[in-house]
Amino acid sequence: MRFQLLGPLSLADGAETVVLAPSRPTNLLAALLLHANGVVSADYLQQAIWGEEQPATAKAALQTCVMRLRRLFVKHGVTQTPIEAVPGGYRIGAGPRTLDLIAFRDQVGRASAEHDPEAELHLLKDALSLWQGAPLANVRSDVLHRDVVPRLVEERLRAVERVCDLYLVLDRCGDALVDLWDVTRAHPGYERFHEQLIEALYRTGRQAEALAEYRRIKEYLLDELGVDPSPALRRLELAILRGDDLGPARSAPAAPARLALTAPALAAEPGPPLVAPVPVVPSFTGRAAEVAAMTARLTEPRDEAVTVLVSGAPGIGKSALAAHVAHLVRDAFPGGRLLVRMTDPHGAPRPTGEVAAEVAAALRDRRPEDRALLVLDDVTDAEQVRPLLPVGPGGAAVVTSRMGLAGLIATHGGWVHRLSVFAPEESHRLLHTVLGPERADAEPEAVHRLAALCGHFPLALRIAAARLLTRPELRLADGADWLAGDPVARLALPDSPDMSVDRVLTGAIGRLDPRLAEVFGRLGALPPEFRAEDCRGIEEAEATLERLADSGLLEAGPPGPYRMHDLLRRYARRSAERAPDRNPERPAERTAAARTRPTEKV
Repeated sequence: MRFQLLGPLSLADGAETVVLAPSRPTNLLAALLLHANGVVSADYLQQAIWGEEQPATAKAALQTCVMRLRRLFVKHGVTQTPIEAVPGGYRIGAGPRTLDLIAFRDQVGRASAEHDPEAELHLLKDALSLWQGAPLANVRSDVLHRDVVPRLVEERLRAVERVCDLYLVLDRCGDALVDLWDVTRAHPGYERFHEQLIEALYRTGRQAEALAEYRRIKEYLLDELGVDPSPALRRLELAILRGDDLGPARSAPAAPARLALTAPALAAEPGPPLVAPVPVVPSFTGRAAEVAAMTARLTEPRDEAVTVLVSGAPGIGKSALAAHVAHLVRDAFPGGRLLVRMTDPHGAPRPTGEVAAEVAAALRDRRPEDRALLVLDDVTDAEQVRPLLPVGPGGAAVVTSRMGLAGLIATHGGWVHRLSVFAPEESHRLLHTVLGPERADAEPEAVHRLAALCGHFPLALRIAAARLLTRPELRLADGADWLAGDPVARLALPDSPDMSVDRVLTGAIGRLDPRLAEVFGRLGALPPEFRAEDCRGIEEAEATLERLADSGLLEAGPPGPYRMHDLLRRYARRSAERAPDRNPERPAERTAAARTRPTEKV
């Protein structure tokens, strides 16, 4: 015979289950089982059975209730009653095989000791399968429902929270969503579930739904409780608005539940890890030809290592493309896929030896026969990356850089994908995906104008879409009118300085030799296409322009004309206007001043 508390109080024998009718003996049994294997005082049992209106002869009435409960056991085939009278009260014995609450807690305890996420998930799901509904639904005891049932519900919610954490860690966001839709509606004040739901939606590319869910919980918290969302929820909203990749979900021990009125302020997390598993890129759009070519080259069996270089201007989408392709080819690289950041958070190149040690540590447990893929992100020059490139059959690396790195390809071979801005249809598709079809289809002309104002730059498009998502009542046409006033300055998120076209381009220019930076500013005054002979007053014009082209700031070049993207031309003109000396008759003095200006790092 088994007792079941995690739902209506019932007795089970094999496949047969009897749900007890509400009664005083049922109240007594619930109070004893909730404290199984311990002595429960007569005073507490009387409170659990009768509440505040106890009979005058409560002690005798309790004894009568115990007798009725024992008869109930006999009626249902329990020949050896588990209830025993002890000094001060009564006790009932039970174990994992005879009481579902003990079995649940035993399974949860075993799960918490597991180091394998899959094994932990399996144990937790087994534990949660013991729940058959609201606990003690047929028990009419105000004391038990006030003092004990909330703690039982809390235990279940912690287990559900941990299951959803594990789904995210294991990249099973679809499974997490199945559980999270129900639990967020059943427990609207439990913020962690909303955080998990929003994260799962975003990781599956449903950015608009994720932001809609954030707005829903924010309205609930303000209207019902008068509080703002937790810092964790606000940081998640900001990451979605910026189009950040969240990186791999972290596998951490289950934490105490965070309820709306008691959620502690979470410490600000450090920047992204410098060596970590390649994240999934949400709402990835465009680059179909590059994706197909890179996927084929990385998965084709070869006798030598494979290197793919992705280069282009800052904000052009190199890192997103590399991460997206790495995710698509994950089955071909059972040894792992690592994102290796080659610059620190301030934009300075990291020492090759330091990076090599971190990569070796990350791949330490990999079997030699398992292929691994390295995504070497934001490489500053060929020398920095050469010692990190894989050798021998099976190894592969995707290198992203603003530089052309022709010398690297000359010595190590490989394929090059130099990215330009999106084609108009790709820009429109991105805005359509992020803003949602209903809003984008309502103003197709405004979508086209927004894409043009963003110069079809992926970074600019993401920023513009994020701003519009935070203003759902704003017409897209009105947003485009505002942006047209100063696209470079206004393509920024006020609460995230790093998501700013001006700042990103300033960081890129800051990596240049000061003379190149000064020349770049002067080029903004030229037509969109020009040749070296058009650059009067620039020493060694062709060599200088070639260096700017190699840095991703110009396109094409000899024998044809050079081109500068529209957004870069706007920025170049702004940087020239902001220069301390704008006298066109004194270029030599201006160049000298540029040489003495410190290099800015972002």
